[in-house]
Amino acid sequence: MNKLDNKNILLGITGGIAAYKCAELTRLLKKQGANVQVVMTPAAEAFITPLTLQAVSGNPVRTQLLDPTAEAGMGHIELARWADLVVVAPASADFLARVVHGFANDLLTTICLATEAPIALAPAMNQAMWHNPITQANLAKIATYPHFLLWGPATGEQACGDNGQGRMLEPHALTDCVVQWAGVSITVTPSHSGPLAGKKVVITAGPTREAIDPVRYLSNQSSGKMGFALAEAAASAGAQVTLICGPTQQVAPSNITRIDVVSAQEMHAASLDAARQCDIFIGAAAVADFRPHTVAKQKIKKGAAASMQIELIKNPDIVADVAQLNPKPWVVGFAAETHDVIGYAKSKLQRKGLDMIIANDVSDPSIGFNGDNNAVTVIYNNASSDAEPRSLPENTKQALAAQLISLIAQAIPNRAPLNITSL
Repeated sequence: MNKLDNKNILLGITGGIAAYKCAELTRLLKKQGANVQVVMTPAAEAFITPLTLQAVSGNPVRTQLLDPTAEAGMGHIELARWADLVVVAPASADFLARVVHGFANDLLTTICLATEAPIALAPAMNQAMWHNPITQANLAKIATYPHFLLWGPATGEQACGDNGQGRMLEPHALTDCVVQWAGVSITVTPSHSGPLAGKKVVITAGPTREAIDPVRYLSNQSSGKMGFALAEAAASAGAQVTLICGPTQQVAPSNITRIDVVSAQEMHAASLDAARQCDIFIGAAAVADFRPHTVAKQKIKKGAAASMQIELIKNPDIVADVAQLNPKPWVVGFAAETHDVIGYAKSKLQRKGLDMIIANDVSDPSIGFNGDNNAVTVIYNNASSDAEPRSLPENTKQALAAQLISLIAQAIPNRAPLNITSL
């Protein structure tokens, strides 16, 4: 049995050079058993022909919103209802701007407004367009909508000659994303009566990567498991969850809005934008404290030198900056330490103006980074809670996440006391 048997995938193609890869993407999806129908924007037709996609998909390709034959049966509504998943690949900067503002001026944006299926976006654009504050603001807005998924972009050489973030994920990687989505068919259905019902929660997870040159970077051993477990537990508790994650192999449930970033600066921008519209912010990511002052445009050669020096500059402090917002969400930080864990955690709690901090000892190789288990101590800011520190002994990260979300639900303003074992 194929992994995508009986799944209806609507592939939306927008204008960009990466559109040529969609013939292979369609082939791979069909090889996994999916039923694929293709919708193309007018700009996409400049890069690949409808006839090519028709031959590969085995279905007529739709290109026009006001097609008299198709619209006799309300074709755009029919397609919107047919799809189990909408994949937009490539998703151009123009398309992202139009879909986030609710435009319906072509067939693809109209389907996106009309469908109740998840919509996966695979961005592809020049690296300067990707990093433009307007594009990042549009992405942050998209992240507030739970039915959108963000797959990519990748980093590497671009058709224009630039090298950086903005490449569409390769067809095999996108197929893997669809397979993972289908496997987590998920799943975690938000409860309208849970302890976080009606709350918007933003969680950061995983490591960040700070580029040295096009092939090297500074990073850490974070797997993202704790942040992803918290996101799943928060959704189970009824929250609308946005997960902002660095490079990680973890898979998020389909009802959680995921936005992928690479560097600390990208995570900072996405976090501040999302935090302005949330009730609770949980900074579980292991963000790099420093980044190279200068990123080499070409791979640095080893040469004959016996050593090299890299000047580092401090990255922005995400949780501290979120805690300075007005209005301010309820902010939870993490303190991953190797010694004097509680002392450093309490100092960070006060210095950054947090409401709660979760401290863990990453010097123990059996827990914390990359492990499936963890043990933590929860410390409250006395200005926002009278609760005493709470030690949670070693357990799976999923079990600890449920306990932590229960403690957060108890501690936030206007919440009735809850039993910690209720989740």
